[in-house]
Amino acid sequence: MGGILYVVATPIGNLSDLTHRAEQTLQNVDLIAAEDTRTSRKLLNHYSIDTPLTSYHDKNEIRKAGELTTQLHGGKSVALISDAGTPCISDPGYRLVHAARKEGIEIVTIPGASAVTAALSVSGLPTDHFYFNGFLPPKKGRKTTFESLESLPATIVIFESPMRLFRTLTDLQSYWGDRIISVCRELTKMYEETFFGTVSEAIDYFSKSKVKGEIVILVAKKGYTL
Repeated sequence: MGGILYVVATPIGNLSDLTHRAEQTLQNVDLIAAEDTRTSRKLLNHYSIDTPLTSYHDKNEIRKAGELTTQLHGGKSVALISDAGTPCISDPGYRLVHAARKEGIEIVTIPGASAVTAALSVSGLPTDHFYFNGFLPPKKGRKTTFESLESLPATIVIFESPMRLFRTLTDLQSYWGDRIISVCRELTKMYEETFFGTVSEAIDYFSKSKVKGEIVILVAKKGYTL
């Protein structure tokens, strides 16, 4: 009988947000496949979990998916985690889950924290329809992406780094105009912050000091007004 692949959500910042079920799963599996073993070790140490770790990231994903599938066929149970949040959502994991599906391996989701839903819940923008874009292309394809998303009848969710926040805000204003947006920073952490206003107001606000932390930008659909 083969093993089970568990896709486990981990905290996006506050370590206390790990669910009891996720903790039990990480304790009981044979192996944890982690995006960055150094980052994941901090979480595991916090919960006194000593399950063996193996690295599973963008650069080794194709090879490692095959190796882990072989171990699953051999009866080992594997937990897939990313540095923060839910695997496969702008994080490694798709190739392993896809390979396991093709091989008929049982896959179980252990849901929990997600920056997408956390940001949506506090954004103040409509959540009945949303489009998750993830990270924008840094160069090639950036203009095309903005043009393709412009008229979507939904709140658009974008991940961004602090180094590129100002550039993305100015591009939003250039391509889409002065829309209503929400900018969530450091969600669940000590310096959690959510900005709500127009793009031009956000540009002014975030230009006054150095921005740190992971960022989620949520943009209202075209024509949306307060």
